[in-house]
Amino acid sequence: MKDFFYAIQDLFVDFLFAPFDALRALELENWWSANLISWIFIIIGIVAMVYWMLQLKKFNNNNEEDKSVTSHSYL
Repeated sequence: MKDFFYAIQDLFVDFLFAPFDALRALELENWWSANLISWIFIIIGIVAMVYWMLQLKKFNNNNEEDKSVTSHSYL
């Protein structure tokens, strides 16, 4: 059982958290590069959120959803 938990530790420490360790090491070398990478990820997140909101607005404008209060029996 102990080996199972060590395997989980190795998975996260050696593989899944490696990009975060690299970003942490980059910050110590060059602060501007680390912040540039962070801002790129923030911009990607903002673009994805705007796309999602536009898709939700498009589906909301189709008026296909039943929004009446009695649409579900448990209401």
